Amino acid sequence: MAGMTGAEKIISRACGLASVRAGDIVYPNPDMVMIHDNMVPSVKRALDALGIDRLAEPEKVVMVTDHEVLYGSARAAQYGSINRSAAKRWGVGTFFDVGRGGHGHVFPMERGMVLPGMFYFDNDRHCTNAGAIGAVAFRMGMEITRVLATGNNWIMVPKTLKLTLRGTLGPGVYARDLGAHIGALIRRQVLPFDLDYRILEFAGDLDQFSLAARVALCSAPTELGAYGVFFPPSESVLAHARDVAQRPFAAMFSDPDARYEAAAEIDIAALQPQVSTPGGLQNAVPVSEVAGTRIDHAFIGSCASSMYEDIALAARYLAGRRIADGVRLFVVPGSDETSQRLASEGLMQVLLESGAVVLPAGCGPCNDAVVGPLDAGEVSLSTATNNNHGRFGSRDARLYLASPATVAASAVAGQIVDVRTVFPVSPAISVGE
Repeated sequence: MAGMTGAEKIISRACGLASVRAGDIVYPNPDMVMIHDNMVPSVKRALDALGIDRLAEPEKVVMVTDHEVLYGSARAAQYGSINRSAAKRWGVGTFFDVGRGGHGHVFPMERGMVLPGMFYFDNDRHCTNAGAIGAVAFRMGMEITRVLATGNNWIMVPKTLKLTLRGTLGPGVYARDLGAHIGALIRRQVLPFDLDYRILEFAGDLDQFSLAARVALCSAPTELGAYGVFFPPSESVLAHARDVAQRPFAAMFSDPDARYEAAAEIDIAALQPQVSTPGGLQNAVPVSEVAGTRIDHAFIGSCASSMYEDIALAARYLAGRRIADGVRLFVVPGSDETSQRLASEGLMQVLLESGAVVLPAGCGPCNDAVVGPLDAGEVSLSTATNNNHGRFGSRDARLYLASPATVAASAVAGQIVDVRTVFPVSPAISVGE
């Protein structure tokens, strides 16, 4: 019998089975169930209508306030009240209210709540971030209601695709650039991958990618339909997990004879900084093709680029400089711990002195611009998860995506620039290239 992929091993462990194969219908027993603030009111109404006021395993449930941290409307304040009421009524094991955690797809990995080898259910599709640490999370949408009421739900084991990366990224080129490039290769069918309800497994020269970089690389496949992303955890990732783990864990790795639907290899050594043009992350082009494009709005954050490393990288390009007149830059850390670290290390001061607006940890503008929207005709450059038309308010705004470095440098220049040529970074702020 052929071996299993790392993701299949995690699913089989959660099911109490010796093995699983792509296409199997199984009922995994999750290590955790996560639900985000924007989904709680709908789920509560559904459970109330069924007369269910007790959850099957409340101790496993984690409720996170990340989509609307700043109450910019009466509706948002009402949702906050519903969240607090539901957490109390359901006896939720862990509830992260405003200011208590941050982004649900980020801080649980930092705190040791999400660990290698873990399986959990989440209502939101960006739970694919779990693959950065070598875990597997499945998006349930409104089916999270069934999980809360019964403890599990059926899934079909996805097929797995394998992408091997060869080479090392050059100076000024980062994981977000690579993720956008992969999206473009899939769009142009250079990579023969259909990501729909698949798990994309990364292999090859992966030691160069920190946990934050792996999180960034999880985002692109998600936007293209992947149901999961999986990285075999490196020694540095395992060391982090051991330092912060809140429970025992066992990392899983793919067998040499594991079965994949398709496999491909790309050389990344010559990659240039990328910018995704309006309408989709997969519309990525080398920065040289759009350099000089004027911008009005910039945003650094989202579940793709909001870890400490991402924001410290941006600070290297902002240190001693001011945001260009006519540009507004929003910075949203992924966790309260990152906000505190930025403050303690003086980087918060760097951001504020540059003219950036620092918002509380969470989704920020990436949640359909509940804060920081654009007017018609304005241009944004950001690290949001996607740049679909209307994502930041007006459908007549133009949205571009890039790495935290490109966004920060462009906010200073007032136009899209190539970070490798515009100006040197601050040597006082050290972040791994």
